Amino acid sequence: MKYILVSGGVISGIGKGIFASSLGVLLKTIGLKVTAIKIDPYMNIDAGTMSPIEHGEVFVLNDGGEVDLDLGNYERFLDVTLTRDNNITTGKIYQQVIQKERKGEYLGKTVQVVPHITDAIQEWIERVAMVSVDHSGEKPDVCIIELGGTVGDIESAPFVEAMRQFQFRVGHANFALAHVSLVPVIGPVGEQKTKPTQTTIRELRALGLSPDLIACRCYKALEPEVRAKISMFCHVGKEQVISVRDVLSTYHVPLLLKEQGVLSFFQKRLGLDTIHISADQLIKSESILKKWTKLTEDHDRLKKSVTIVLVGKYTNLQDSYLSVIKALEHSGLKCERKLTLMWVEASELEHEFEKVNPDKYREAWNVLSSANGILVPGGFGNRGTEGKVAAAKWAREKKVPYLGICLGLQVAVIEFARNVCGLSDANSEEFEPHSKHKIVINMPEVSLTHLGGTMRLGMRSTIFKDDTEKWSITRKLYEVTGFMAVGKQSIEERHRHRYEVNPTYISKLEEKGMHFVGRDEKGERMEIMELKDHPFFVGTQYHPEYLSRPLNPSPPFLGFVMASAGLSLDTIFHE
Repeated sequence: MKYILVSGGVISGIGKGIFASSLGVLLKTIGLKVTAIKIDPYMNIDAGTMSPIEHGEVFVLNDGGEVDLDLGNYERFLDVTLTRDNNITTGKIYQQVIQKERKGEYLGKTVQVVPHITDAIQEWIERVAMVSVDHSGEKPDVCIIELGGTVGDIESAPFVEAMRQFQFRVGHANFALAHVSLVPVIGPVGEQKTKPTQTTIRELRALGLSPDLIACRCYKALEPEVRAKISMFCHVGKEQVISVRDVLSTYHVPLLLKEQGVLSFFQKRLGLDTIHISADQLIKSESILKKWTKLTEDHDRLKKSVTIVLVGKYTNLQDSYLSVIKALEHSGLKCERKLTLMWVEASELEHEFEKVNPDKYREAWNVLSSANGILVPGGFGNRGTEGKVAAAKWAREKKVPYLGICLGLQVAVIEFARNVCGLSDANSEEFEPHSKHKIVINMPEVSLTHLGGTMRLGMRSTIFKDDTEKWSITRKLYEVTGFMAVGKQSIEERHRHRYEVNPTYISKLEEKGMHFVGRDEKGERMEIMELKDHPFFVGTQYHPEYLSRPLNPSPPFLGFVMASAGLSLDTIFHE
């Protein structure tokens, strides 16, 4: 097993996840099987209880793991399926060590950060790195480990020490380090400054780790003299200093790294050419590079655009909806449309907000009314709910394509119950516990006292009703994209929710024209909602964005973007 550690310096959020994912793509182009591990130094057990505004979206895996958004990048770029163990946190490690101590497994020893915590980290990495992440069932050849945070953080110290030890545990020939650093531009002449990179490399070396590759994040390509300066003062060769400049899209990064010899460098540094690669793997690997190159070329050539308005609660930090954005991009590429994504804070659509700030209220409604398609994503809490209901009403009445995800489905059902079924005080138990008509209710098996890991999480089945075969657009989308196997009427998607549509109101809603075409295995939980007399009005209780891939977009997102662009299934799948 070969290990590549990716660390970062100067600032957080520098793009280590994209670099790690892109490096993984390059390794796959030569036939290697790649897995990835993300280390998050925070004390939380997982990302499930963390605010999206503070940390970005919570990404959900097949096994129900609520993890860091970078695992979403790994899955999308590498087309692999990871588990909750691929995300290591300080909380998980300490929990494991303390449980062992309580059982007496340390034989009376004083439990300390070194060696017990650092050993636990190394053992975790070795165990998870050996787990197959694709359909072959074979062990990976390379494990990319991303160390979150910034070198020098107090929280990262045990993990840095564990990695210092790990390089000797697995041997020099099996361990390499890539460090991502910032090269800022200061002053009116636009001079690229190397001092931050020199400082972070010095700190890294003081902790016992020496970089094999320095990836410099910069606005434009490094000047030759800047590259030479970093090489000299950071004790690496010039070929070991690369520039990861700003590009049109993250899809360009793998090709950018390849152009600078990153793949050939690691082939030589880790002896990757000695790893046996089957003929079948080589054939698959050749197509990966061709498809990725075409993907970037297609992205750059897009001229026609489609305007999607996202009505959300966490619009101040767009990473809160990262997987949704990516799923829209994937669908836009398939439809040959450039995505123009506009953001509306849901609370600004509410009548009460008009009294506070009438100008912003009008501006929000002007943006909404300009949309080719309206998307309401998942979320929690009461703030902005009525604005989302108003957006769903506008989309339904004005025949604007609408996609509601999780809470987006629930607010569409509430709106329909109020304005079509005549249940004026219809609401969710989450927002109004004393409502006469609780159209959305708390799921009976979830905990209301403990929030972490207590929702309905992970991969679950959705079964299409028998009578939907001829008319359900969602079903047709799953069939033509191959997400639903031939001859089947069930799909598998990832969930993350603790509230659901109240089954006692289904007959009344369906009488008025709202159809729940997909339900769970028992037929009790509503998974997919559609309106017939509408260009595209679909809601899903699950989160289809989690399974979307650049070369294989999610069916609900694809249908939504198609309808927003005025395209038909025959247009997209003409082949």
